Amino acid sequence: PVTFPWHCLPASCVCVRATTLRSSVSWVVSSSDVVEDADLSEEVAPAMLVDGAGLWKQAYPSNVLGDSEERPGGELVKPEDDNVAQLSSRLFSYRLEKVKKSASTSTTSSSSPPPHQETARTARYIAHYSDRGHLATISTQDKIKGLPFGNIFSVSDGPLDNSTGVIYFYVTPMDNTVSDLKNNPYASLTFSEAEGEFCRQMVYDPEDPRCARLTLTGKMVEVVPEELVFAKEAMFSRHPVMAKWPVGHKWFFMKLELVQVWLQDWIGGVSLIPLEDYFKATPF
Repeated sequence: PVTFPWHCLPASCVCVRATTLRSSVSWVVSSSDVVEDADLSEEVAPAMLVDGAGLWKQAYPSNVLGDSEERPGGELVKPEDDNVAQLSSRLFSYRLEKVKKSASTSTTSSSSPPPHQETARTARYIAHYSDRGHLATISTQDKIKGLPFGNIFSVSDGPLDNSTGVIYFYVTPMDNTVSDLKNNPYASLTFSEAEGEFCRQMVYDPEDPRCARLTLTGKMVEVVPEELVFAKEAMFSRHPVMAKWPVGHKWFFMKLELVQVWLQDWIGGVSLIPLEDYFKATPF
Protein backbone atom coordinates (compact mmCIF):
# COMPACT_ATOMS: atom_id res chain seq x y z
CA PRO A 1 0.00 0.00 0.00
CA VAL A 2 1.07 3.58 -0.67
CA THR A 3 1.16 5.98 2.24
CA PHE A 4 0.07 9.54 1.45
CA PRO A 5 0.97 12.55 3.61
CA TRP A 6 -1.98 14.70 4.74
CA HIS A 7 -2.28 18.45 4.46
CA CYS A 8 -5.09 20.97 4.72
CA LEU A 9 -5.98 23.82 2.38
CA PRO A 10 -6.35 26.98 4.52
CA ALA A 11 -9.22 28.36 2.43
CA SER A 12 -11.44 25.35 2.80
CA CYS A 13 -9.99 23.03 5.46
CA VAL A 14 -10.28 20.18 2.95
CA CYS A 15 -7.93 17.32 3.63
CA VAL A 16 -5.52 16.69 0.77
CA ARG A 17 -3.63 13.50 0.11
CA ALA A 18 -0.59 14.85 -1.70
CA THR A 19 0.74 13.25 -4.85
CA THR A 20 3.89 11.20 -4.67
CA LEU A 21 6.49 10.06 -7.17
CA ARG A 22 5.27 6.95 -8.96
CA SER A 23 1.60 7.75 -8.39
CA SER A 24 -0.61 7.86 -11.45
CA VAL A 25 -2.95 10.70 -10.46
CA SER A 26 -3.28 13.66 -8.13
CA TRP A 27 -5.49 12.72 -5.18
CA VAL A 28 -7.72 15.35 -3.60
CA VAL A 29 -10.81 14.21 -1.73
CA SER A 30 -13.17 15.66 0.82
CA SER A 31 -13.67 14.16 4.26
CA SER A 32 -16.68 12.25 2.93
CA ASP A 33 -14.61 10.90 -0.01
CA VAL A 34 -17.24 12.18 -2.44
CA VAL A 35 -16.93 15.46 -4.33
CA GLU A 36 -19.58 16.56 -6.80
CA ASP A 37 -18.63 18.03 -10.13
CA ALA A 38 -19.90 21.53 -10.80
CA ASP A 39 -19.87 24.28 -13.39
CA LEU A 40 -17.25 26.56 -11.90
CA SER A 41 -16.71 28.87 -14.83
CA GLU A 42 -16.10 32.58 -14.41
CA GLU A 43 -19.83 33.24 -14.67
CA VAL A 44 -20.71 30.80 -11.90
CA ALA A 45 -17.82 31.13 -9.46
CA PRO A 46 -18.20 33.97 -6.95
CA ALA A 47 -16.25 37.17 -7.36
CA MET A 48 -13.92 36.24 -4.53
CA LEU A 49 -12.63 33.29 -6.55
CA VAL A 50 -12.43 35.09 -9.86
CA ASP A 51 -10.95 38.47 -9.06
CA GLY A 52 -8.08 37.20 -6.96
CA ALA A 53 -9.32 38.45 -3.58
CA GLY A 54 -10.18 34.96 -2.34
CA LEU A 55 -7.79 32.10 -3.06
CA TRP A 56 -5.03 34.44 -4.20
CA LYS A 57 -4.92 36.94 -1.33
CA GLN A 58 -1.78 38.94 -0.72
CA ALA A 59 0.04 37.39 2.23
CA TYR A 60 0.46 39.17 5.54
CA PRO A 61 2.17 37.79 8.68
CA SER A 62 -0.14 36.14 11.21
CA ASN A 63 0.86 38.65 13.85
CA VAL A 64 -0.30 41.45 11.57
CA LEU A 65 -3.54 39.98 10.30
CA GLY A 66 -6.03 37.99 12.38
CA ASP A 67 -9.35 36.36 11.52
CA SER A 68 -11.15 39.69 11.28
CA GLU A 69 -8.64 42.49 11.50
CA GLU A 70 -7.40 45.34 9.36
CA ARG A 71 -4.68 45.08 6.80
CA PRO A 72 -1.97 47.71 6.78
CA GLY A 73 -3.78 50.62 5.19
CA GLY A 74 -7.07 50.12 6.98
CA GLU A 75 -8.85 47.55 4.77
CA LEU A 76 -11.03 45.21 6.82
CA VAL A 77 -10.52 41.51 6.18
CA LYS A 78 -13.36 39.15 7.02
CA PRO A 79 -13.17 35.36 7.27
CA GLU A 80 -14.31 33.44 4.19
CA ASP A 81 -17.98 32.57 4.28
CA ASP A 82 -19.19 28.99 3.98
CA ASN A 83 -20.18 29.31 0.31
CA VAL A 84 -16.71 30.43 -0.74
CA ALA A 85 -15.09 27.72 1.35
CA GLN A 86 -17.27 25.06 -0.27
CA LEU A 87 -16.51 26.32 -3.78
CA SER A 88 -12.81 26.45 -2.93
CA SER A 89 -12.91 22.78 -2.00
CA ARG A 90 -14.69 21.89 -5.25
CA LEU A 91 -12.21 23.85 -7.36
CA PHE A 92 -9.37 21.71 -6.04
CA SER A 93 -11.17 18.37 -5.73
CA TYR A 94 -11.83 15.31 -7.85
CA ARG A 95 -14.82 13.05 -8.15
CA LEU A 96 -13.53 9.94 -6.39
CA GLU A 97 -14.63 7.42 -9.02
CA LYS A 98 -12.63 9.33 -11.65
CA VAL A 99 -9.50 9.02 -9.52
CA LYS A 100 -10.02 5.29 -9.10
CA LYS A 101 -10.65 4.82 -12.82
CA SER A 102 -7.53 6.77 -13.76
CA ALA A 103 -5.41 4.75 -11.35
CA SER A 104 -6.81 1.42 -12.50
CA THR A 105 -6.40 2.15 -16.22
CA SER A 106 -2.85 3.48 -16.05
CA THR A 107 -0.72 1.86 -18.73
CA THR A 108 2.54 2.69 -17.03
CA SER A 109 4.12 1.14 -13.95
CA SER A 110 6.57 3.24 -11.97
CA SER A 111 7.42 0.63 -9.34
CA SER A 112 11.01 -0.04 -10.39
CA PRO A 113 13.48 2.83 -10.86
CA PRO A 114 16.25 2.33 -13.44
CA PRO A 115 19.75 1.21 -12.34
CA HIS A 116 21.61 4.19 -10.92
CA GLN A 117 24.35 3.81 -13.53
CA GLU A 118 21.82 4.81 -16.21
CA THR A 119 21.86 8.46 -15.24
CA ALA A 120 19.99 9.89 -18.23
CA ARG A 121 17.23 7.32 -17.88
CA THR A 122 17.05 7.95 -14.13
CA ALA A 123 16.65 11.67 -14.76
CA ARG A 124 13.84 11.05 -17.26
CA TYR A 125 12.21 8.57 -14.88
CA ILE A 126 12.08 11.10 -12.03
CA ALA A 127 10.92 13.91 -14.31
CA HIS A 128 8.12 11.78 -15.77
CA TYR A 129 6.74 10.17 -12.62
CA SER A 130 6.81 13.30 -10.47
CA ASP A 131 3.49 15.08 -10.32
CA ARG A 132 4.91 18.15 -8.60
CA GLY A 133 8.20 19.97 -8.22
CA HIS A 134 9.86 22.85 -6.39
CA LEU A 135 10.53 25.83 -8.67
CA ALA A 136 13.11 28.42 -7.59
CA THR A 137 13.14 31.92 -9.06
CA ILE A 138 14.76 35.27 -8.32
CA SER A 139 12.18 37.19 -6.33
CA THR A 140 10.60 40.51 -7.23
CA GLN A 141 8.81 40.80 -3.87
CA ASP A 142 9.76 43.98 -2.05
CA LYS A 143 11.20 42.44 1.13
CA ILE A 144 13.21 39.73 -0.64
CA LYS A 145 13.90 41.37 -3.99
CA GLY A 146 16.83 39.70 -5.72
CA LEU A 147 16.81 36.72 -3.35
CA PRO A 148 15.86 33.12 -4.18
CA PHE A 149 12.16 32.26 -3.81
CA GLY A 150 10.80 28.70 -3.98
CA ASN A 151 7.29 27.56 -4.84
CA ILE A 152 5.53 24.23 -5.44
CA PHE A 153 3.94 23.53 -8.84
CA SER A 154 2.01 20.69 -10.38
CA VAL A 155 3.90 19.56 -13.47
CA SER A 156 3.83 17.07 -16.32
CA ASP A 157 6.22 16.04 -19.07
CA GLY A 158 3.37 14.40 -20.94
CA PRO A 159 0.56 11.89 -20.41
CA LEU A 160 1.49 8.78 -18.44
CA ASP A 161 2.14 6.78 -21.60
CA ASN A 162 4.04 9.53 -23.43
CA SER A 163 7.08 11.07 -21.75
CA THR A 164 8.74 13.97 -23.57
CA GLY A 165 11.23 15.20 -20.96
CA VAL A 166 9.84 18.71 -21.45
CA ILE A 167 8.23 19.97 -18.24
CA TYR A 168 4.90 21.79 -18.61
CA PHE A 169 3.17 24.09 -16.12
CA TYR A 170 -0.31 25.64 -15.82
CA VAL A 171 0.06 28.99 -14.09
CA THR A 172 -1.70 32.26 -13.28
CA PRO A 173 -0.30 35.83 -13.42
CA MET A 174 -1.59 36.19 -9.84
CA ASP A 175 1.23 33.94 -8.60
CA ASN A 176 4.36 35.61 -7.21
CA THR A 177 6.52 33.15 -9.15
CA VAL A 178 5.01 34.24 -12.46
CA SER A 179 5.79 37.85 -11.55
CA ASP A 180 9.37 36.77 -10.89
CA LEU A 181 9.58 35.04 -14.28
CA LYS A 182 8.42 38.15 -16.10
CA ASN A 183 11.45 39.94 -14.66
CA ASN A 184 13.90 37.04 -15.00
CA PRO A 185 12.68 33.96 -16.91
CA TYR A 186 15.38 31.59 -15.66
CA ALA A 187 14.50 29.10 -12.95
CA SER A 188 15.45 25.75 -11.42
CA LEU A 189 12.98 22.92 -10.87
CA THR A 190 13.86 20.26 -8.27
CA PHE A 191 12.40 16.78 -7.79
CA SER A 192 13.18 14.24 -5.06
CA GLU A 193 12.84 10.46 -5.14
CA ALA A 194 11.89 10.81 -1.46
CA GLU A 195 8.41 11.83 -2.69
CA GLY A 196 7.70 8.20 -3.50
CA GLU A 197 8.01 4.86 -1.75
CA PHE A 198 11.46 3.77 -2.95
CA CYS A 199 13.53 5.75 -0.41
CA ARG A 200 11.15 4.80 2.41
CA GLN A 201 11.36 1.13 1.52
CA MET A 202 15.16 1.31 1.37
CA VAL A 203 15.25 3.41 4.58
CA TYR A 204 17.16 6.17 2.78
CA ASP A 205 17.10 9.67 4.26
CA PRO A 206 16.10 12.30 1.66
CA GLU A 207 19.69 13.62 1.77
CA ASP A 208 21.17 10.16 1.26
CA PRO A 209 22.85 10.33 -2.17
CA ARG A 210 21.18 7.02 -3.05
CA CYS A 211 17.81 8.77 -2.77
CA ALA A 212 17.93 10.52 -6.12
CA ARG A 213 17.55 14.26 -6.59
CA LEU A 214 17.05 15.96 -9.92
CA THR A 215 17.34 19.67 -10.67
CA LEU A 216 16.42 20.98 -14.10
CA THR A 217 17.57 24.52 -14.85
CA GLY A 218 16.47 26.58 -17.80
CA LYS A 219 14.29 29.30 -19.22
CA MET A 220 10.56 29.39 -18.51
CA VAL A 221 8.63 30.32 -21.65
CA GLU A 222 4.97 30.50 -22.60
CA VAL A 223 3.81 27.58 -24.72
CA VAL A 224 3.33 28.58 -28.37
CA PRO A 225 -0.13 28.12 -29.98
CA GLU A 226 0.85 25.08 -32.07
CA GLU A 227 1.95 23.27 -28.87
CA LEU A 228 -1.07 24.16 -26.73
CA VAL A 229 -3.09 21.04 -27.53
CA PHE A 230 -0.32 18.76 -26.29
CA ALA A 231 0.44 20.96 -23.25
CA LYS A 232 -3.22 20.83 -22.26
CA GLU A 233 -3.32 17.04 -22.67
CA ALA A 234 -0.10 16.68 -20.67
CA MET A 235 -1.34 18.76 -17.75
CA PHE A 236 -5.03 17.91 -17.63
CA SER A 237 -4.51 14.15 -18.04
CA ARG A 238 -2.26 14.16 -14.98
CA HIS A 239 -4.12 16.89 -13.05
CA PRO A 240 -7.75 16.75 -14.25
CA VAL A 241 -9.01 19.16 -11.59
CA MET A 242 -7.24 21.98 -13.44
CA ALA A 243 -9.90 21.89 -16.14
CA LYS A 244 -12.45 23.48 -13.80
CA TRP A 245 -10.28 26.25 -12.35
CA PRO A 246 -11.95 29.67 -12.95
CA VAL A 247 -10.97 31.37 -16.19
CA GLY A 248 -10.88 34.72 -14.41
CA HIS A 249 -7.49 33.76 -13.03
CA LYS A 250 -6.17 33.90 -16.62
CA TRP A 251 -4.39 30.54 -16.45
CA PHE A 252 -1.89 29.81 -19.19
CA PHE A 253 0.68 27.14 -20.08
CA MET A 254 4.43 27.45 -19.67
CA LYS A 255 7.32 25.05 -20.19
CA LEU A 256 10.95 24.83 -19.11
CA GLU A 257 13.53 25.10 -21.90
CA LEU A 258 16.47 23.22 -20.40
CA VAL A 259 19.98 24.56 -19.98
CA GLN A 260 21.28 22.00 -17.46
CA VAL A 261 20.27 18.60 -16.06
CA TRP A 262 21.78 17.97 -12.60
CA LEU A 263 21.37 14.55 -10.97
CA GLN A 264 22.48 13.10 -7.64
CA ASP A 265 21.55 9.42 -7.66
CA TRP A 266 24.39 7.54 -5.99
CA ILE A 267 27.47 7.86 -3.80
CA GLY A 268 30.48 9.43 -5.47
CA GLY A 269 29.34 12.76 -6.85
CA VAL A 270 26.74 14.27 -9.13
CA SER A 271 26.09 13.90 -12.83
CA LEU A 272 25.65 16.71 -15.32
CA ILE A 273 23.73 14.97 -18.06
CA PRO A 274 24.11 16.26 -21.63
CA LEU A 275 20.77 17.46 -22.97
CA GLU A 276 21.09 15.16 -25.98
CA ASP A 277 21.42 12.13 -23.70
CA TYR A 278 18.55 13.29 -21.52
CA PHE A 279 16.12 13.62 -24.42
CA LYS A 280 17.25 10.35 -26.04
CA ALA A 281 16.58 8.37 -22.85
CA THR A 282 13.23 6.89 -21.88
CA PRO A 283 11.75 6.45 -18.38
CA PHE A 284 9.87 3.26 -19.29
